[in-house]
Amino acid sequence: MIATTHPDRDHIARSAARMLLEIDAVHFRQEPFILTSGAASPVYIDCRKLISFPRIRSALMDYGVATVMDQVGFEAFDSVAGGETAGIPFAAWFAERMALPMQYIRKKPKGFGRDAQIEGQMNDGDRVLLVEDLATDGGSKIAFVEAIRKAGGVCDHTFVVFFYDIFPETREIMADNGLTLHYLTTWRDVLAEATAQGRFDQSTLGADADYLESPKEWSQANGGK
Repeated sequence: MIATTHPDRDHIARSAARMLLEIDAVHFRQEPFILTSGAASPVYIDCRKLISFPRIRSALMDYGVATVMDQVGFEAFDSVAGGETAGIPFAAWFAERMALPMQYIRKKPKGFGRDAQIEGQMNDGDRVLLVEDLATDGGSKIAFVEAIRKAGGVCDHTFVVFFYDIFPETREIMADNGLTLHYLTTWRDVLAEATAQGRFDQSTLGADADYLESPKEWSQANGGK
């Protein structure tokens, strides 16, 4: 069933944050994590865990579809694509709810057979929604979007469950590439909910709050880019 209404934006953000905390997808620690971008971080989100929690993932996908339709339109897309590998299950759940075809995009052409980078049927001019699990600096999203456009698709929008929303250049990078990002929750939402629940000690939460305010400086001081 296609969702047609949804709660307000703040409710969605806090509700999604609670779900991620409930399944222990949120990790805080003193020893830094190294993200895909090469940046160091004391916090890490593991959205891939959602595949093992059907009730929570269903609620989040309902939120996601309703958010995209509200912000873009009900007939704005011809298909849904997911990036290798984390985006594939999320794109499948989106496509099912939106009653649309699905494709998945490899990080690079597979190098044999058809040498395909995009699997599934995509027609010239198809308006494609790229669905992924999360976004940090936006670099991987641009690479997938370029593959869609090279194949003849039109991709102006991407959705993620979780957006770091701490690197100012992310929105600029996406805007410069003609891409609009839609998301459910951010680190600040998660930190607010974790604080409200008293899930972590105040020194840990305070250190993470400092990181969120100056992520590049924290990263460079802790072995990252």
